Amino acid sequence: MLQLNRIYKVFNEGTPDEKLALCNLDLQMKKGEFVTVIGSNGAGKSTLMNMISGKILPDAGEVFIHGGNVSAIEEHARAKMIGRVFQDPMLGTAPHMTIEENMAIAYGRTNRRGLGFGVTKKRKELFKESLATLHLGLETRMTAKVGLLSGGERQALSLLMATFTDPKILLLDEHTAALDPSRAELVTNLTKEIVEKNQLTTLMVTHNMQQAIDLGNSLIMMDKGQIIFEARGVEKQKLTVEKLLNEFQRIKGEKMINDRAVLI
Repeated sequence: MLQLNRIYKVFNEGTPDEKLALCNLDLQMKKGEFVTVIGSNGAGKSTLMNMISGKILPDAGEVFIHGGNVSAIEEHARAKMIGRVFQDPMLGTAPHMTIEENMAIAYGRTNRRGLGFGVTKKRKELFKESLATLHLGLETRMTAKVGLLSGGERQALSLLMATFTDPKILLLDEHTAALDPSRAELVTNLTKEIVEKNQLTTLMVTHNMQQAIDLGNSLIMMDKGQIIFEARGVEKQKLTVEKLLNEFQRIKGEKMINDRAVLI
């Protein structure tokens, strides 16, 4: 479903601020695979997500989604293939629009646009059924402005909007990091439920190493623009935070010094 071949990306090349973001990175994900990504700040995690979404294009290498080469295709043209949830609950939704209007926009990503009104009676029923699966009562507040929702409610809505059109790839960019512990747990559980139910091919960046271990069926560790460790299937099930930290130290010969990276 997703294949990255020898991806190379450098920012501000030839200047004092030159930064190598991705260095000949290879990654393959099968349909329905759920991969969690960890690494200290500057490891290249966000650049990887932006590369897959088309927000940035590679200097070298190729990106394939569902067998098609999208390496030169920009973000807006990949939108119908990719769902994404960001760290900031304020992103991914329009605060001055209602819940149902936001969902109509998300629904339109994969449907032909016309001059008809976006929130039809038929669509309202679809949106209501989808919202009910969140168990937050949002199906009774469909005309409420999204800006009035709590951070957890808004992030749950963003997750639903990113997935209910069945994207080829789901990108979760530290989507629980800005929430309080109880709301983070809620969104984490919703993530697991929605991904498993729809068998979505999912890539999730997180600084929470325990979350990276608990979710998904594969885990990768990044450092300096490269994947330095992978664990899949049974190997991943045996991981602990202590084993991950020891693995980083063994590979790099140094401790993972970023405090957020060891948050459990």
